[in-house]
Amino acid sequence: MVPGTSRSGATIISALLVGVERRAAAEFSFLLAVPTMLAATVFSLWKNRDVLDVSAVGQIGVGFVVTFVVALVVVRWLMGVIGRIGFTPSAGTASCSGC
Repeated sequence: MVPGTSRSGATIISALLVGVERRAAAEFSFLLAVPTMLAATVFSLWKNRDVLDVSAVGQIGVGFVVTFVVALVVVRWLMGVIGRIGFTPSAGTASCSGC
């Protein structure tokens, strides 16, 4: 990992450069994010284990469920946008022939 480099941007651009469809490139990038976020969550919980107590399990569980549902809705919406109009709105003024 290079500091300041977007992991998702790098995977999407790499996929587009080798001829992968926009939607598949975005799905691949989202799938690669799962182990990264899981590892970061486990590490954060481990690092803060002395602050957490059993009474917070309910709050953490509710937060997890709500966040998961919202993430599913947003990812589904974003995949629809990428399928319809591509990456151009998020790329600013840069141009990509495969986007």
